[in-house]
Amino acid sequence: MELELTKRLAAALIVGLLVGTERGWKERAMEEGSRVAGIRTFGLFGFLGGVTGVMAHGFGIMAFGLGFVGVALLLASSYMISAKAVGKDLGLTTEVAALLTFSLGALAGAGYPRIAISGAVVAVFLLEMKPTLHGWLRTLEANELEAAVKLLFISVVMLPILPNNGYGPWNSLNPYEIWWMVVLVASISFIGYFAIKITGPRFGVLLTAISGGLVSSTAVTLDLSRAARRHPGSSSLMAAGIVAASATMFPRIVLEVAVVNDAMVRSILAPMMVMTVVAYAVAFILWYVSRNGKKSEPLNLENPVELATAIKFGAFLAVVMVLANALKNWFGNSGVYSLAAFSGISDVDAITLSLSRMARSELSHQIASHGIILAAIVNTIVKGGMAIFIGGPEMIKRVGLGFMVVLLAGLGAMVLW
Repeated sequence: MELELTKRLAAALIVGLLVGTERGWKERAMEEGSRVAGIRTFGLFGFLGGVTGVMAHGFGIMAFGLGFVGVALLLASSYMISAKAVGKDLGLTTEVAALLTFSLGALAGAGYPRIAISGAVVAVFLLEMKPTLHGWLRTLEANELEAAVKLLFISVVMLPILPNNGYGPWNSLNPYEIWWMVVLVASISFIGYFAIKITGPRFGVLLTAISGGLVSSTAVTLDLSRAARRHPGSSSLMAAGIVAASATMFPRIVLEVAVVNDAMVRSILAPMMVMTVVAYAVAFILWYVSRNGKKSEPLNLENPVELATAIKFGAFLAVVMVLANALKNWFGNSGVYSLAAFSGISDVDAITLSLSRMARSELSHQIASHGIILAAIVNTIVKGGMAIFIGGPEMIKRVGLGFMVVLLAGLGAMVLW
């Protein structure tokens, strides 16, 4: 028993020393006695928390409560004295870190030393990340913060309250599953949006287009096709970006299938991965022959998380789900393929999510995977036509031939697989 208590108190002391080292290093240039707390004081805070945790384990939670209030009052009085001495408000980071150190020490004393030390490491990480976090805040735009809040709203607030039952014809409409898929697509787009911002133009069109493919490969195709029309000399570079963005669509489809129906991944993985590899290879070749890989055009992608857009996608997904079930019941497999081809003209996400869901019970994996691949092929052909029509005839031998190689490789893999 004594050995166990010794281990707990040692863990509490380690918690205090960890946080105290970071705080002491940050304030090392201050004169002795002017700091609110240094490594020794934080070590004592952690150790005191450990003793309080041991007492609480034996005498009840009131011991921890009294100890916490006492430390809080001590820190508050120290803060007021320091603020009055310098004549201005001071930050509360050190005081909050001290309260957290005491609490983690108490957690260690109560018998959870590993969790307490892990918590201390996380606290030190957050304290050390101050310049980086503040830098992110300075670069964060109002619409991006709004998008993050909206993503949290549709996922954390709206999703849990929706009923998880089938409604409508053939029980096709499950509100929870439909909105969950909306959240999935919005999350992928949100990640892609910030991937574009992080990579930035200094990495060139190729990497920016790859990131943009997570948001919308069609939007990237439209934007770069316009750029190719404005700057004919950079058509190879713009074509490389278009193919790279389209290449990103294939692993995005695999990700969506894996989340909705992981048992179906095997039936779709080979052709999608073959098209991914071949498309990236074509994009790299086009980028290399352009001799102009360092130049870039800004991609005018809109903020991906808009409630109106999310609702429209949810409605479109619901329509696709009903149609998929209807055509499956009325016309069999040919109806599924017809819907997949039609859906692929404008969007692959809705048909991918719908067929993946159906493949869990009422549709074979082979039919569902072939439908998804067909939608991806149609969507790729549409983007190729868009690039040629908007970007000009130079895109025929670049994007057109490139997409042809990609699609032939995918069809070959599907037949052999």
